[in-house]
Amino acid sequence: MKKTLTKADIVEAIYEKTTQNRTDVKMIVEKLFTIMSDALKKDNDMLLSGFGKFECYAKKARRGRNPQTEETITLPPRKVIVFRLSRKFRAELNA
Repeated sequence: MKKTLTKADIVEAIYEKTTQNRTDVKMIVEKLFTIMSDALKKDNDMLLSGFGKFECYAKKARRGRNPQTEETITLPPRKVIVFRLSRKFRAELNA
């Protein structure tokens, strides 16, 4: 069964590998995620070398369909974030 890695798991792993106290590590991890989300909200791409790239782009409004009523609706424009794995990490993953 797959396990989901949570923010608490990340804090715990960093805490175990450093001399920092748990509160400081939690604050650093929270700040890191805040920086990442702020960058993506501003439509900036985020490159993590050797891991991958988060890209934010805008989707245009499009026509859709309600599957229950078959009614045609217009879906509003929206922002989407896509993650693209780096070649190096992909090669390690599929070794």
